[in-house]
Amino acid sequence: MWFRSVCKSVILGVPIGITFLDTVGYVARVEGISMQPVLNPDSKSNNNDYVFLSRWAVRDYNLQRGDVISLVSPKDPNQKIIKRIVALQGDIVNTLGYKSQYVKVPEGHCWVEGDHTGHTLDSNTFGPVSLGLVNAKAAYIVWPPNRWQRLEAKLPSNRKPLSQPVVIS
Repeated sequence: MWFRSVCKSVILGVPIGITFLDTVGYVARVEGISMQPVLNPDSKSNNNDYVFLSRWAVRDYNLQRGDVISLVSPKDPNQKIIKRIVALQGDIVNTLGYKSQYVKVPEGHCWVEGDHTGHTLDSNTFGPVSLGLVNAKAAYIVWPPNRWQRLEAKLPSNRKPLSQPVVIS
C-alpha cells in the first residue's frame, strides 16, 4: 500500500515537475564577475547569487533592451551564460573591441554584454547572438536573502544603441 502510493506520486510528480521546469522556470546559481555589480557584487566572498530564470518570459521572444537573459554560449554549446541585452534586431551598436566598430544587429539576433566591461566574454567577442540561443530571462535574485530583488530591464546610458528601427503600426 505504501509502495503503491509512493510510485503513484513519482509517476505523477516527475512529469509535472519536468513540465514546470521546461515551461515556467527554475533557479540557477550565477558564477563569475561578468555581471557585476548587478549580480555577484562581492567577488571576494564565495557568496554567489541565485536567480530565478523565467522560461515563460521568453517563450515568444518578446525581449527588450536591458533584460538580463540566460543563453547558450555561442563559443561552447555545453555552457549557459547570463548577459544583458544591449541591442535588438535592426539596432546599430557601437562595439567595444569587436572586429567592426559599428554593427547592425541582424534579424532574429540580439547584442548581449556583461555589465563588468573588460571582464566578460560577450557579443564584443563573438558578435550578434541568435535569439534561438536565449533560453530564459533572469527575473529575480532569490538568494542570498539580503539580496532578494526583482531584476529590472536597465540599460547603461553609455551602451544605448546608436539607432533603433522605426516601428510603424
